[in-house]
Amino acid sequence: MTYDDFIAELNKAGLTVRRFADLIGMQPNSVSNNKKKGEIPIHLAVIASLLAEMTRCDIDYSPIFERLAPGKKKPRGAAKSGKFAGDPQGLLELDK
Repeated sequence: MTYDDFIAELNKAGLTVRRFADLIGMQPNSVSNNKKKGEIPIHLAVIASLLAEMTRCDIDYSPIFERLAPGKKKPRGAAKSGKFAGDPQGLLELDK
């Protein structure tokens, strides 16, 4: 599915990219970054198409997402302060 077709499906479902990402527990940038590629991964395309069809058939999908309660994923590369890639940072002692 092209990114434009994906956006059309979201519009049919009454969703923005931000709201769609919130529903499925993704970062909005992770969804919108697909615009550069021009294509949407199949799992996102299927979800958007199903939500559009449910809306067309007057089926409320919000209880499903409330029941599933997907949590937000941590952005990749987000390390704690003082750590690099999960490893504690040591002091680098350089002789002058």
